Amino acid sequence: MEQIQNMGPLDKILGMIPGMGNVKDQLGDVDLNGKEMKRTKAIIQSMTTYERRNPGVLNASRKKRIAKGSGTSVQDVNRLIKQLNEMKKMMKMFAGSQKSMKKRGGLGGLPFFK
Repeated sequence: MEQIQNMGPLDKILGMIPGMGNVKDQLGDVDLNGKEMKRTKAIIQSMTTYERRNPGVLNASRKKRIAKGSGTSVQDVNRLIKQLNEMKKMMKMFAGSQKSMKKRGGLGGLPFFK
């Protein structure tokens, strides 16, 4: 996360990624750079390595411990998990569109996109 923050404002980074420019518009006035990033970082750092790799194991008692350790609420932890699941769905859709593009011959048949 620190590396991403060092690259500059997250909304500008999203705008530079092909196909992600409209995501910035969909997010509206979400705080991508300040307090929300710090809260997210605190929640992630309060998780064990196993929990980070396997978020499906997060039951109520684990979420409570993570919330207490990060200085946030269980609702904040649940919100982060929900965002993670939504991001996974988006990445699968993005990967699927890339595969279908390759099947159709890439971008205009350019050889370096096949």
